[in-house]
Amino acid sequence: MKLSVTILAFCVAALLALGLVMLYSASMDEKETRLLAKQLIACGVGVVFCLAATAFDYRRLKKLAWPLFILGVLLLAMVFLPHIGIHRKGATRWLGYGNTALFQPSEFAKLALILVLAWYGDRYQRQMGTWKRGIVYPGLLILTVVGLIFREPDVGSALLIATVSSVMLVVGGARVRYILPPVIIGAIAVGTFIYFNPMRSQRIHSWMHLEETKQAKGLQAYQAMLALGSGGVAGRGLGASTQKYGFLPEHYTDFIFSIIGEELGLVATLLIVLAYVVLVICGLQIAWHAPDSFGLLLGSGLTSLIGLQACINIGVVTGALPNKGLPLPFISYGGSNLLAMLACVGLLLSVARQAQVTEEDSAMPGVGSRSRRSRANPFQIAQPELHAGGSVAAES
Repeated sequence: MKLSVTILAFCVAALLALGLVMLYSASMDEKETRLLAKQLIACGVGVVFCLAATAFDYRRLKKLAWPLFILGVLLLAMVFLPHIGIHRKGATRWLGYGNTALFQPSEFAKLALILVLAWYGDRYQRQMGTWKRGIVYPGLLILTVVGLIFREPDVGSALLIATVSSVMLVVGGARVRYILPPVIIGAIAVGTFIYFNPMRSQRIHSWMHLEETKQAKGLQAYQAMLALGSGGVAGRGLGASTQKYGFLPEHYTDFIFSIIGEELGLVATLLIVLAYVVLVICGLQIAWHAPDSFGLLLGSGLTSLIGLQACINIGVVTGALPNKGLPLPFISYGGSNLLAMLACVGLLLSVARQAQVTEEDSAMPGVGSRSRRSRANPFQIAQPELHAGGSVAAES
C-alpha cells in the first residue's frame, strides 16, 4: 500500500510540474502570462485541498453525501440563471459575474455524484443485483446530473460521468444485463442529438474526413497532428513550438498534449501516457484494499474519472476520438478541473491511509481475523452459523 501511495503521489507531482512548465512555455503574451499566474494559484489551493482530504477520514463523507449531491445539482441549475451563468462559445458552463467566469460547477457535480453513488452502493450492497435498487434508483441520480450537464451543453463531460457511473454500478454489484438496455438507449439518444445538432455532427464529419475539413471544423485536430508529427522522437526543444503562435486554438487547454509532443517529442508523450496508466493502477489497488465497500466504490469512481478523462483527451489530440472538449488532468489550464482532480487524489490517499490503519489494527490480538475477513471481500454477505445439530445460530 505504501508503495502505491508513493508512486501515485510521484506521478501526480510530475504531471503538475510538467503542466506548469508547459503553460509557462505557452505564455508568449500578457494574456497567457496571467493564465499562468491563475494556474499557479489554483495549483496551490488544490494542493491544500489534497492535503486536507488526505488527513480527513473519508468515511465521514457518508453523512455529507446527500447534502453535497443536492448542492451540486443546485450549482448546475444556477448556470442557466441570467446574470449568474456565463455563456461562452455556444455553451453555458460557468458561474460568475459579467464576463468573468469563476467556477465550473460540473466539476464539483462529478465528485458529488461519485460520492452519493458510493454511499448508495455501500448502503444497498445486498440489493444491487436487483433491477430496482441496482439500476432504477441510482439511474435517477445519474440522469439528474448527466441531464443538466448535457443541457449546458457539455456532451463530453456528460458521457464521461455516465461512463464512470456505469463502472461504479458494476463494481457495486449491479448486473451487466440490467445495465446494457439503459446504455443502449442512452447511446441512441446521444446519436440522435448529434445527428440533428449541426455543430456536433460537423465535428463527427470532420473527424472522419480530416483532410477535407482541415481549414474548418477539423482545424484543431489537423494542427494537433502536425504538432505531434513535427516534434519527432526528441522534440524541437522546450519553448520552440510554432503551433502555439495562433495556428492551434486552445493550445494551453484541451490540446496542450500536442504542444508537449512538438516541444519534447514522442518520448515525453509516451512517459505521460505511462504516468496515467501507473496512476490508474495505483488508484485501483488502493480502492481494492479499502477497508469497506464505501471506500472501494469511492476509490474506483475517482480513479475511473481521472483515467477516462486522460484517455479521452489524449484520444482527441491524437485523432483517435472526435473533439470532446475535456482537459488533460493535472496538465491543461483550468482552475476548476485542477481543483477537482487534486481533490480526487486527496480522497484516494485518504482511503489508503484508512486502509493502512485497518491493517495495523488487524495485527492486534483478537481483531486480526475479523478485519481480514471484512477487507478480503467488502460485498460478502454474512452467512448464518450452524450448530452441530444443524440449527441456525441465533444472533444476539
